[in-house]
Order: sequence, then structure tokens, then C-alpha cells
Amino acid sequence: MPADDHAPRVAVAFHSGFGHTAALAESVADGARAAGAAVHIVVLDALTDRDWHTLDEADAIVFGTPTYMGNVSAAFQAFAERTGRRCQEGTWRDKLAAGFTNSGAKSGDKVAALMSLAVFAAQHHMHWVSLGLVAGWNSSAGSADDLNRLGFFLGAGAQTDVDAGPDGVHPSDARTCRHLGERIARVAAQFAAGRRVTSAASSPAAASAPVH
Repeated sequence: MPADDHAPRVAVAFHSGFGHTAALAESVADGARAAGAAVHIVVLDALTDRDWHTLDEADAIVFGTPTYMGNVSAAFQAFAERTGRRCQEGTWRDKLAAGFTNSGAKSGDKVAALMSLAVFAAQHHMHWVSLGLVAGWNSSAGSADDLNRLGFFLGAGAQTDVDAGPDGVHPSDARTCRHLGERIARVAAQFAAGRRVTSAASSPAAASAPVH
């Protein structure tokens, strides 16, 4: 776990239509905190100037959206379109990115929404971090309680019954999102450590040091 002064800054930026994605965002945040990150939650349909600053200063951004009609929500797309200047200026270049989504159907074409998130991150020159789990619930010994029970790899995919409230989010999906938060925090810490080493190696003092 990284020391406090080197804790990676992780922003969990999401839109939630009915509270399910918000519940998953909390799980992502819990996982990132458990792995030593300083975490900020950003609600994308209520953005403030401070929220934009948080996104700009983050080492990693985890994007979350419900899947509606096989894609990201309209509110998430509206946010994405507001980032055009940052895209052109490379404000988020070389930050880490990851994503999660929820729909009512087991599949629900969630992979299309995750692909949209990954393309969005690529347009910002970010580094995409996958879920990093094998598929669960795919054998006679498996169960709906397995991590990654729905078998997504690009990001975390969750399913919640359309007539259930936020407390109806499946525990396995919540734990899968927690795993995603832990993973992004650990990778962000690795990236930050590498950058510190690279910076130290390229410093004037290092360049002038005698070679033995």
C-alpha cells in the first residue's frame, strides 16, 4: 500500500439514472481506498468547477454509466462532449482510466457501453486498465456469487433488475466493482512510482553524477 504522501489520486466519475450505478460507484471507491488511494467521487450531471479541477488533477479516472439502448447514458455523453477542449489540449494525457456499467438485462449490450468508455479514454490519450478477472459462473462448480459473474473483461459489468432499487445491486457485482477500484489504485501507484524514478534519473543531479 503506498505511503500517504504518494497516494494515487483516483476520481470515480459517473452518471446514475436510478441509483444502481451510484451504488456501484461507491464500491469502486471503497476498493480504491482500501488499496491506499485518495478517492474523490464526481457526479457527472451535477458538475462544479471544483469537480473539473478534481478530474484534471487525478492520476486515474474510473468512468461509470448505466447502459441505455446499448450505449452510455445521454447524461454521460453530454459530459463527454463537454471535454472537447481538454481532449484537444491533452489535459488528461497519460492518466489511467477504467470503466463500469449496469443494465437490467444480463447482457444488455453492456460491452458496447464499455467500448464507448474505452474509446472516450483513448481520445483523451489515457491508458485503459481492464478488469483483470477471469470469467465467473461459467462451470457446474460456479455460481452467481462468483466475481465477474457476467464475464466482462474490458471493465466491470453489472446487472440489476429494473424493478429493484439501489439496494438490489447484486453483491457479486458490488464486489467486482470493488476489485476494479483496488486494481486501478494499485496500477496508479505503480505508474506514479515509475514516474518518480524516471524523473529522478533525468534530473540534473543524476546527469552530473560520476559513473563508477
